[in-house]
Amino acid sequence: MSMNIGTHEDEVMIDINTTPLIDVMLVLIIMLIITIPVQLHSVNLNMPAGNPPPPTKPPVVVTIDVDFDGTVLWNGEALPNQQALDARLAQAAAEPDQPEVHLRPNKLVAYKNVAAVMASAQRLGITKLGIIGNEQFIK
Repeated sequence: MSMNIGTHEDEVMIDINTTPLIDVMLVLIIMLIITIPVQLHSVNLNMPAGNPPPPTKPPVVVTIDVDFDGTVLWNGEALPNQQALDARLAQAAAEPDQPEVHLRPNKLVAYKNVAAVMASAQRLGITKLGIIGNEQFIK
């Protein structure tokens, strides 16, 4: 911005003085920042209150191993194809007290094989699924 300096002292200055406008804008920005509520980046969960009762019997555990070549083992027994895995998962999901399914992938297996097992378990209604053996991935 340039400043208009008249050549004669009796000329009228026609530039607007913006200093008061900037002061008002700064005050308004500060007031806006103060009045905006603080945004919390958290997820609210409904957690159970109190201690849960101890289980009456130990849970049934099914271990699914995914070998380095993509072979799926159900409690140590090799399954021939995806349909056999789906049948076993559907049978486990249909039980009134679902077993805990522990998925143990090999360190060298492709992710798509593990993701296929997890997707089948979710699609067929398995609710107790956990991945175990994560310590092998620590470098």
